[in-house]
This record gives sequence, structure tokens and C-alpha cells, in this order.
Amino acid sequence: MATIEILGVPHAYELTAPTSCPHALVFIHGWLNSRGYWQPVISRLSDDLQCLSYDLRGFGESQSLPETDFSQAQTSFDLTANSSSALNSSFDSLYTPAAYAQDLVALLQQLNIHNAWLIGHSLGGTIALWTATQMPECIKGVICINAGGGIYLKEAFEQFRATGQRFLQVRPRWLSQMPLIDLLFTRASVARPLERYWARQRVIDFVVADPEASLGTLLNSTTEEEVNRLPQLVSQLKQPVYFLAGANDRVMEPKYVRHLASFHRLFEYSGNNVIEIPDCGHLAMLEQPNAVASHIRSIVNVQESVVSGQ
Repeated sequence: MATIEILGVPHAYELTAPTSCPHALVFIHGWLNSRGYWQPVISRLSDDLQCLSYDLRGFGESQSLPETDFSQAQTSFDLTANSSSALNSSFDSLYTPAAYAQDLVALLQQLNIHNAWLIGHSLGGTIALWTATQMPECIKGVICINAGGGIYLKEAFEQFRATGQRFLQVRPRWLSQMPLIDLLFTRASVARPLERYWARQRVIDFVVADPEASLGTLLNSTTEEEVNRLPQLVSQLKQPVYFLAGANDRVMEPKYVRHLASFHRLFEYSGNNVIEIPDCGHLAMLEQPNAVASHIRSIVNVQESVVSGQ
């Protein structure tokens, strides 16, 4: 593991060796997760594709330093030339998807990665879409996994936010030491039980996530304004955008994935940019790593062929 400082926060990341492929794959994890969840997929891709995974600010091993003045750091950060006034208005909070996209912009710049595909899971998919709008020359495409939406259902979102807040209130450090607690996490949000190794990791990530970041990302990513902005983001992207959906995902059902995907030009009325993975819930990279890796490689190769043929 290596670390790099972004806006005063040490970010943990892992970068595999360069390959002959000009593109790097950048993996962005979801809410209350960490970079390690991508390892099963990265292990299947890293021989011929360079892969970057990192922990979002406040999650995994990218923990805030208590003495850091984040408000000052955020306001002093120089936005990229591609950022618009609409984007700037989204930086009122440190925990909006747009703010996390700025973290990723800084990370890619510091690592000198100028040619990348973004692969984002759930919340990470939203962050990937925001980042692609800010770096159109650098980001060659986006693959959203278990990510969709763009429809604000008031009662459903209010219930989701309330449930999430209650969920975050029960996180004592000793929870990860409770016997058999990991068994609960083997079945949560998945089509088939996960291996206990991953269940234990889910418990650890749940417990160690920064309280402010956990709550901030939950609340800021589920506002009416944020949800309704997603279709606009997708429709404006010039880069290819693909969506991998879990057929049995109850957190982000395939119909909501297709809805968001339909705003991109690749959808073409028949869902050409949506791939549904059978026997898969909300953690596709752990449940079906072979399928996820295969689809990522195929998408990148196909788009590379399209570009080369132009």
C-alpha cells in the first residue's frame, strides 16, 4: 500500500505495473467499502491492464487527520479548467460526489495518469460520472457497476436516509470482535452468501469509516437535487458509459440502472450499454468477479478498436 496526500488527507492506493495498453483502469469503491473489494477483479485484469484502486476520503485507510482544516483546503484548491460554474456550486459540502470527484482529479494528476477508464461501484459510479465531466480529455470511458437511479422518489429516499442514519449509529469499535457478527454480512445485499473473509472485511470497513464522511456521503448523494442531476450528467458525457447490473440487486434494481443508462447515446432504445449479470446482487465484484472482469476487458477492447478504426 502507498499513500498520497490530497487536500491534507493521506489517501491509500495501490497501482499495478504499467502494461502495453495505453489505458489505466481506475476503480472507485462504494459507500462504507474500501479498495480491497476490487482485488478479485484486478487480479484477473492486471496482467494486461494497469489498475489503480484507492480508498475514498474517510473510508478504509484514507482517514482524515484531526488537525486538518478541510474547509480552507477545499476553498483554496484550484479547480481544473474544465470545471464549470454548475460544478463549482456543488462544492459547498466536502462530501458530495462532485467533491470526491475533485479528490480523484487530484489523485490522477499527482500519479501522472492521463489516459484512464473509470470503474465505479454504487456511489463510486456517481463519482466516476462526475470525474468524467471534469476530465474529458483524460477519461476515455466510464463503467458503472451496481449504479443507476436518476429518479427521486420522495418517500423512498426519506426512508432510505433515515434507515442509513440509524445504521450508522450502531458502530462501536468492539463490534468487529463479536463472535459470528460477520455471518450477518455474508448475506447482506448479495444474491448468494459471500465468503467469510469478505464478510469480515465488510464489518471492519463499516466500523472504521469516518462518522462525518459516512453520514455526509449518505445525505449528500441522496438529495433531490443530486438524484435529479444524474441523468443530465450522463446525457452530457461524450465518452462511452456502460452499466453492469446485478440481476438480483435489491439495492439498485436493474430497472433503475436501465433508466439512468437510457440517457446516454449508447443506449439506442435497446440498452446497448447495459449488461445484466445473472445470479448477482449489489456486490458484483465479489459475487461474480470473472464476469465483471470479462465485461470490463471486452468493453475497453471494443472501444479501443472503435477509436483505432476511426
